[in-house]
Amino acid sequence: MNFYNISEPLNIHRLKVSDLHEIYIEEYGNTDGIPMLFLHGGPGAGISPIYQKYFDPKKYHLIMFDQRGSGKSKPYAETRENTTDDLIDDINLILDYFSVDKTNIYGGSWGSTLALLYAESNPTRVSSLTLRGVFLCREDDISWFYQHGASEIYPHYWENYISLVDKSKRDNILSTYHEMIHSPEEKISMAACKEWSLWEGRSSCLLPSQDVINAFDECSTSLAKIESHYFINNCFIEENQILKNINKIKDVPCWIVHGQYDVVCPIRQAYDLHMLYPKSNLIIARDAGHSVLEKSISKELVKIFDDVI
Repeated sequence: MNFYNISEPLNIHRLKVSDLHEIYIEEYGNTDGIPMLFLHGGPGAGISPIYQKYFDPKKYHLIMFDQRGSGKSKPYAETRENTTDDLIDDINLILDYFSVDKTNIYGGSWGSTLALLYAESNPTRVSSLTLRGVFLCREDDISWFYQHGASEIYPHYWENYISLVDKSKRDNILSTYHEMIHSPEEKISMAACKEWSLWEGRSSCLLPSQDVINAFDECSTSLAKIESHYFINNCFIEENQILKNINKIKDVPCWIVHGQYDVVCPIRQAYDLHMLYPKSNLIIARDAGHSVLEKSISKELVKIFDDVI
C-alpha cells in the first residue's frame, strides 16, 4: 500500500453560507482532475491534511471542508443553524462555488450518513459514493453506542464515560450528556466534552491507538457539542430515512468499506445498506474496527481510489 505525499493545499477558501456560518475549504490535487468531495465524520470532527494521502494528486481534484461549527469553520462549535438540511445546502453551495456539476463523494462514519442523504436529495450531482464505517443514524444505531451495546464490549471505557452521569439519570445517558455538554457552567461542559470524545476515540480501533484517541481529544469541544446536538435530534431525519429512500440512488455506484469489528458503527449497518442497494459493493476489512487509520481499511480505500473510480 502506497500513500501519497501530504502537501500544502493548492488553495484555501472561506465561503459564507449564512449570516451566521462561514465554511473553511481546502483544495488539493489537479483542478482539472476527477472531482472528489471529502465529507468528514462526527459531526463536528473537522478535516485534517492527513486525509489527502489516499488520493492521487494527479488524478483527483480533492475538495475538503469543515462542516458547520467544525475545525476552522466559524463560529466554532456552533449548533445554531446547524442541521442535516443545512449541511446538504452547504454542499450544493460548495459545488456551485467550484463550478462542479457532478462529483464523486467519500464519507466516513457520519460522513457516510451525510453522503447518502446528500445523494438521495441530489442524485444527479453524484457520480459515485465511497463509504467507510457506515452510520445509518437509526434510533437503535444511536442507542447502541450511547446507551447499551458497545458498553458490553468495552466496559472499562464505558465506566469512565458514565462516571459523570448520576445513577438516577442513566436510563437516558444521551439526554443527560447533552445537558452537561451544553451546560452554561464551563467546568461541567468541558469535562463532559472530554469524556464524550474519549469514549468514541477509545472505541474506534480494534487495536488501541493513542494517535486516534489524541485526535478525538483535540476536537472534543466541537465533536461533543455538535454530535450530541445531532444525536438528541436523531440527526434531523426520519427514522430509517436512508434505507426508505435508497431507490433514489439506485443508479449511483457505491463502494462500502467496513471493519468487521467496528464497535462504534457495527457492520450490521453496512450490511443492511448493501442488501437494499443493488449498485453497492461491500468490502469487509477483516481485522479492523471503525477508524480510517487502521491499516486494512486504508488499504482498501487506496485500492478503490487508485483502481476503481
